[in-house]
Amino acid sequence: MRKLLALLLVLVMMSSLFIGCAKDEPAVEETTATETTAAAETTEATTQAGGTLADGIYFTTGSGFDPESGWKEVVTIEVKDGKIAMVDWNGASVSGGKDKKTTSKDGEYNMVAYGKAQSEWHEQAALAEAFLVENQSADAFNLSDADGHTDSVAGVSIKVGEFVELVKQALAAGPVGTGKYVDGTFYAEQAAFGDNTWKENISLTVINGFIVSANWNGVSNATDKDKKTASIDGDYGMVAKGKASAEWHEQAALVEGFLTDAQDLEAITLAADGKTDAVAGVSITVSSFVELAKQALKLR
Repeated sequence: MRKLLALLLVLVMMSSLFIGCAKDEPAVEETTATETTAAAETTEATTQAGGTLADGIYFTTGSGFDPESGWKEVVTIEVKDGKIAMVDWNGASVSGGKDKKTTSKDGEYNMVAYGKAQSEWHEQAALAEAFLVENQSADAFNLSDADGHTDSVAGVSIKVGEFVELVKQALAAGPVGTGKYVDGTFYAEQAAFGDNTWKENISLTVINGFIVSANWNGVSNATDKDKKTASIDGDYGMVAKGKASAEWHEQAALVEGFLTDAQDLEAITLAADGKTDAVAGVSITVSSFVELAKQALKLR
């Protein structure tokens, strides 16, 4: 009898152990299934929300200033969740000063009055920007001629060819972020005329934190011409009179280009006489350029 009771007790304990294990297994399976489902949903959401572009700020400029208009086009693009979220099509003048959009908004570009356009440049640029954001591809513009016009965007009669190329160029290069300078127009001039009768000045244009135009020039108390014009007209005569390798305006352009490439005034290292070996082809004194740029940008 005692053996029978002992056997029954063992069977009851084994049954309880089996039932307990059976109850634990679904809990483990349920937790695993939940985690797997959540991971799958997260991956799907990321795929749906994202595009093919890396998030960030894309930026590029034209290779040079147009010899006729004096403008150099600039494109800034912001990408969020893999898609183009914002586009800024703008321009900088070879003379520095206001950017192209501001010039147009202030009524100084006058494309309607002088060019009989249907709307001003900044208004048409805004339509092109919106079209790109909507279509997410520069190829959607479908250029209609070699000059860069398009029939794809209602209300746009300006050339968009360079804009399209700059968009492609910027996206291909990847995000570069924002430069270290404050956007806007910056100007500074020397306090007095020097021994050579010139008082130099500088005008800088900054877009997306990058210096996109630097115009180093000067005025004289001996002539109505500015320094660059006097040099271009041969009045300054640095090559003929001073045996220089290039005229003043040509060397000034090299210094300006060096700054817009380097984006750092400290890269223009100065010798004791104010000259530099940092910029190839430049033998003129550049210390005034560096000091004026720092003054204009309020770097000191």
